[in-house]
This record gives sequence, C-alpha cells and structure tokens, in this order.
Amino acid sequence: MPLSAVRVAVDVAAPVRLDVSGLLLTADGKVRSDDDFIFYNQPSGPGVTYRSGGGTAPDTITVDTAAVPPDIEKIVVTASPDAAGQTFQGIEPTATVRNADDGSVLATFTPPQLGPETALLVMEIYRRNGQWKARAVGQGYADGLAGIATDFGVTVDEPAAAPAAPAQPVTPPQPVAPPQPVAPPPPAMQTPAGPPAPAASPAPQAAAPAPGTGKVNLDKGRVSLQKNQTVSLVKGGRPLLSQVRMGLGWEPAFRGADIDLDASVIAYGPQRNHIDSCYFGKLTILNGAIQHSGDNLTGEGSGDDEVITVDLGRLPQEVTGLVFTVNSFSGQKFTEVAKAYCRLLDGVTGEELVRFDLTHAEPQTGVMMAKLIRQFSGEWEMTAMGEFVKARTVRNMVKPAAQAL
Repeated sequence: MPLSAVRVAVDVAAPVRLDVSGLLLTADGKVRSDDDFIFYNQPSGPGVTYRSGGGTAPDTITVDTAAVPPDIEKIVVTASPDAAGQTFQGIEPTATVRNADDGSVLATFTPPQLGPETALLVMEIYRRNGQWKARAVGQGYADGLAGIATDFGVTVDEPAAAPAAPAQPVTPPQPVAPPQPVAPPPPAMQTPAGPPAPAASPAPQAAAPAPGTGKVNLDKGRVSLQKNQTVSLVKGGRPLLSQVRMGLGWEPAFRGADIDLDASVIAYGPQRNHIDSCYFGKLTILNGAIQHSGDNLTGEGSGDDEVITVDLGRLPQEVTGLVFTVNSFSGQKFTEVAKAYCRLLDGVTGEELVRFDLTHAEPQTGVMMAKLIRQFSGEWEMTAMGEFVKARTVRNMVKPAAQAL
C-alpha cells in the first residue's frame, strides 16, 4: 500500500522476546556495508532507527523516508525469537505500521501458520517510482537471523552454515488500512519483545516464582509471599485492573524510640526510565492514578502506617513497573524496626489480597519491599523483594530500584 506518512514506525510484537532489525538494501538487494544493518547493537543508520521495547513493549524500526539515501530502495524489517532454536510456530508476530509523528495506525499484518522458520522477513518499506510503499512479506528462514544477514550481504562474525533457501513464502494479502483505525497494541502491555543489549541490564520483568510453586494467582484467596516470590494479579481469569492499596507498616523494635519511616512508590517506563515518584512530599502523581496517604512520624499504632493507592486501570501505558520502597530519613537502621510488612488490598472491598512480611533486617536506611510489573496479557504481577540499600530518601532509591526491576 502507498504510505501516507513521511515517517513510519513498524512495531513488531509476539508472545516471546524477539530480535528485530532493519536492513537498508540497494537495487541489487544487498546492504552497502555492515552499517546498513540496524539492530540493538547498532540502533541508527541513515533514515532508519531501532528502538527496543525493553522487554515489555514491541521493538520498533522507524523509517524517515525523507532521510533515506537515494541509492537505498528498500528497508526490510526482520524478526527472530531471542531464544536459540525457537521457531515461529504458534507465536506468529504482528507488525503494526504507524505514522511515527501522530501514532495513528496505517496497517497491521500477521503472517499466518508459520512452522519451522526461526527468522522472518516481516515487512518491507520500499521506494517505487518516487512513491514510498509498505509490503507484507512473511517469508521465513530456517537458520535464524544469521541466515538473513548473510543473504543480504552482512558480515557475520561467527562462522555460520550456508543459509538455507528461504522457506516458501506465505502469500499474505497486502496490508490494508483499517476502515476505522484501531489503537496499536499498548506498548506497555506487550510480551517481552526485544533483545537485551549486552552492555545494559535486562528490561523490567517479573521475577520467577519459587521453584515448584508455578504461577500463583488470586483465585484461592489471600497470597502470602516470601522473598522473591511472585503472584499474578488475576482473579477468575481476569486481570485485576481496578483500584488497589499498598499498605506498609512497621513498629519500633524492642520498645525502642519512635521511628519515622517514609513509604514511597517509584514509577518506571519500559527502558527502566524514571517517570515519577510518589511520597510524603508529592502525594499525587500520574493525574491521580497514584495517591499517598501522607507521612506517619512514629510508626506507632496498629494497622498500616502509610498507604499508597494505585488505580491500575488508570495508569498511563508508559508505566510498566512500580517499586514500593521504605526509607529512614532520620538515619535509623532497619535493625531498629520490627514487624515491617507490605500488603496489597482491594481498593473497593478492603480485602487483603497479598502480604509480604519482612523476616530479616540489615543495618541500612532503605528497603525495596515489592514491585509490580505489567505483563503482555495485561495483568500485573507482584513480586516480594526485601532488598536493603543505603538510601535515606526516595530520590536515592531511584537508581537501585531501576536496577532491581
């Protein structure tokens, strides 16, 4: 189809992590040099850029057709599963072509019934008689990204077997502009769909549940977590997307002096980028989607000392991770604290859904209690953390919490 936008973005999403790349090809179907291979280790080239979804959103190849060199006739968008040897059978990817400036959807394409392919030519953005167009391809290779790369003239560092002949391409319909543009898949709700750059930490992902526990949800009532265990916030087969309250509580240890701790929540995007923090000095963030109850100066009294309310359904799509922290601004260590816990409650009924009791303490001034991570299918997962750090304020928690996602 003809492209109605000068700058287009091709998002590629699948239920598994993908390696997505873009190749700039001349009239002979080859790259001019390895610089024309755009991927996570080389994210930009003339007129073409790669953006990682960070594990929770699709990877994106963006083409600025006005900036593509005149000897480049075609940009091929490719994908392969990140897991070695995994085929596309049953995990067919979906490409969404968008206007890169306003985000509107121009077309979508899902190649049907893939089989042994381990790498795929997904889409082409190509020039024909001065007009830029998009073409659905859906042609597969059985020897992964290396097969695609060598076939188009890219040098592969590791010795690779000769690329297998491309699998017989499916004959998909040309992408068609939807009669009523549908919203693209929400970036923050996609499956992990991007390769972790070797030099960077992996993107936010929920910690695996303890061995043998499987994926626990809320169907059997309250869930009591131990450190590093995870619960999926799903009840009756449906993601919990209503208002929840994270209650945090503590007591002075051994009848000690009052202890002034500060509970906070830090919101992150898919690249572990800090979006905002909610704490006693900023009681409302994200247009009211997260609200703080205010500061408790003593820790005395039963029940939650501080409460943070989160409306999961109102969180912006860019928010993919929340880390709940507690800090001691006065410098008192957590060895002076007893019965520290966090618990997640239904915001409407007040029912306790998940609880995590801190069972040990370290002589530090900050602790990461729990994290919530948005998953591909739309639900959130809560993981108990209990990680101590040297940090008296939420500002000092931003970096270590990002690293812990």
